[in-house]
Amino acid sequence: MATDAPPPEGGSPAGPAQPTTEAFVAMQASPDFADLRRSHRSFAFPLTIAFVTWYLLYVLLCNYAGGFMATEVVGNINMALVLGLAQFATTFLIAWLYSRHAATKLDPKADAIKSRMEADV
Repeated sequence: MATDAPPPEGGSPAGPAQPTTEAFVAMQASPDFADLRRSHRSFAFPLTIAFVTWYLLYVLLCNYAGGFMATEVVGNINMALVLGLAQFATTFLIAWLYSRHAATKLDPKADAIKSRMEADV
C-alpha cells in the first residue's frame, strides 16, 4: 500500500545491522550451510517422490482399475473413498513428520548459522 507520507528522518532504517552480500556468499559456501541443505534435501526429496508416486498410483487406479476401486469395504464405503481419504491422512502425516524433522534437525543448524552471521556484523 503506497502512502504520501515522507520517509522517516535519518539515513538508515531502524533495526539490526545486516550482513553484507559477501558474508552471505561465504556462508553459503561453508560446510555448515552444506550440512543444513543436505539435512533438508535428504528428508524432503524422498518424501516428495514417495507422495507423488502414491498420488499418481491413486489417479491411475481411479482411471484404470474401476472394478477394484468400486470394491465395497464396509457398507457403501468403497476402496476409492478409503484410498482418497488416505491421501489426506498421508498429507497430514508428512506435514507432521516434516515439522518434527525441522524442529529437531534443521532449526538448530539454521539458528547456529544465523547466530554466527549476526555475530560477524
